[in-house]
Amino acid sequence: MSHTEALTRYTANFTDELVQSGVTDAVISPGSRSTPMALMMTEHPDLKEWVILDERSAAFFALGLAKASNRPVALLCTSGTAAANYFPAIVEAAHSRVPLVVLTADRPHELRDVGAPQAIDQIKLYGDYVKWFHEMALPESTPQMLEYARSKAVRAVYMAGEGNPGPVHVNLPFREPLNPDFSLPDLWSTPATSGSRHPVLDGMKQLPDRETERLFQQLQGKEKGLIVCGPQPDEKLADAITRFAAVWGLPILADPLSQLRGGGHAKDHIIESYDAILRSQDIRGKLQPDFIIRFGAMPVSKPYLFYVKEHRSIPHYVVEADTGFREPTGSAVSYIFADPASLCAGLSDTPGKETGDWLRSWQEMNKIAVGHLQKENEPALTEGSAVREMLEVTPDESTVYVGNSMAVRDLDSFFLTSDKHIPVLANRGTNGIDGMISSGLGAAAAGKRVILLLGDLSFFHDMNGLLAAKHYQLPITILLINNNGGGIFSFLPHLQGNQHFEKLFGTPVDIEFKQAVEMYGGTHTLAKNAAELKQAMQETAGLSVIEVQTDREENVRWHREKWKAIEQDLLSMEV
Repeated sequence: MSHTEALTRYTANFTDELVQSGVTDAVISPGSRSTPMALMMTEHPDLKEWVILDERSAAFFALGLAKASNRPVALLCTSGTAAANYFPAIVEAAHSRVPLVVLTADRPHELRDVGAPQAIDQIKLYGDYVKWFHEMALPESTPQMLEYARSKAVRAVYMAGEGNPGPVHVNLPFREPLNPDFSLPDLWSTPATSGSRHPVLDGMKQLPDRETERLFQQLQGKEKGLIVCGPQPDEKLADAITRFAAVWGLPILADPLSQLRGGGHAKDHIIESYDAILRSQDIRGKLQPDFIIRFGAMPVSKPYLFYVKEHRSIPHYVVEADTGFREPTGSAVSYIFADPASLCAGLSDTPGKETGDWLRSWQEMNKIAVGHLQKENEPALTEGSAVREMLEVTPDESTVYVGNSMAVRDLDSFFLTSDKHIPVLANRGTNGIDGMISSGLGAAAAGKRVILLLGDLSFFHDMNGLLAAKHYQLPITILLINNNGGGIFSFLPHLQGNQHFEKLFGTPVDIEFKQAVEMYGGTHTLAKNAAELKQAMQETAGLSVIEVQTDREENVRWHREKWKAIEQDLLSMEV
């Protein structure tokens, strides 16, 4: 059998088994050595390819697509530094538990470490940031080797999604010539309807009844409990957690990325303004809980972090669907490795409790804080009010993707509970500002319109990502909060008055973003008030960027006035 036929059948079997294992999308970075896989992925009838020129942008695009679709996404590049440019998104995927199947084409073994062009050491290139690595054998087309190719494709997809999802890395060495022969018969030897040749059956973790009963006994009789839900992707978990809270009469501190603030579930126990409430050390001291049970990752809120540190002695439980030790405060924590919805159901199988003073106090504090957050005394848009106005007109069944630094914190403050179904996504694994435009566009590729909220530095970092919006006409609205620099650093007391502040932390870029947006075929609107912002949000085709220009110092003053007013009213309460 010829080299070309062996190459063709080997890559065809690998690609087809990716599809049979549930991969529906492949993000491809163009290059020469990856030609066999790139052409095979494009040729497969049940695989949608997305061609993204910039490798760093491509990897974040795949990350956003995997987040929004809740499916593993394949990511393909050529050899050399192309693979290295995937690294930032792979690190983010590892920490935020996003399934990616990273495929790097490579030189064959005889061209490694001999000075051949575009050849670097790609073996275990991503280190411990991938869950599994495999170096594929060179293509052969014997029945045994075709089954080998399929078995490794199955394993790659399974490993990306099992337990805590994350990226996997498969390195694919190819010899020239690189072009497959699509005239060969029976190229896809497994019909699309027959499923994987190597199916994997897996199940979820569940606490034994005796362990659930032991946990119940530990919590029983403790009236001042707290349920906390941090960033997590499962939109179905809201019903289970809110029912658990209702039966036990407990408040829920719900992070903006918890998927609990929006949707059709009950919300009377949800305390969405807890970040504002807990900013006062005096209030934190008065609100000592009897226990905390947390679902999801650590919340965005820094005041909550202080709250946990100040109450280290209380019983603290962290629930993980598979495993993981996500507790950055250093508190003594009991970890519960079990499916969160099943755990909630087991704990909810008890007689309900009447609403107590503890829950009523949290609800009253939340009402006061929300009242202040909704109040607007400024005629012009501020960063916080821009986010509030954006959320007011965000359509039902759309997705909000939020950047880091001030953007996610303003969303935390101003995303109040709503019956609208609005999934909220973010790159909170490592909290970086890179790749945000590409991530948002990847989420838009999943089919829903995306509202991307980010600052000017995040926009600047990833302007290359706008090409995907132009190329694929993806439906995305970007609310660009432009305070001409790193606004979050203005909130840090230890940096105030430093003579090098602007050079090292403020970092103004002084860019006319309108020109960049129009270069990529988008529409740009400079919104100076709430009416203009809401009108611009009605744009529903392709790329739309709404810019709100703010002043960093004024933004700090505005936020602190809000927090001070909330604190004064809360301190006058009986807690």
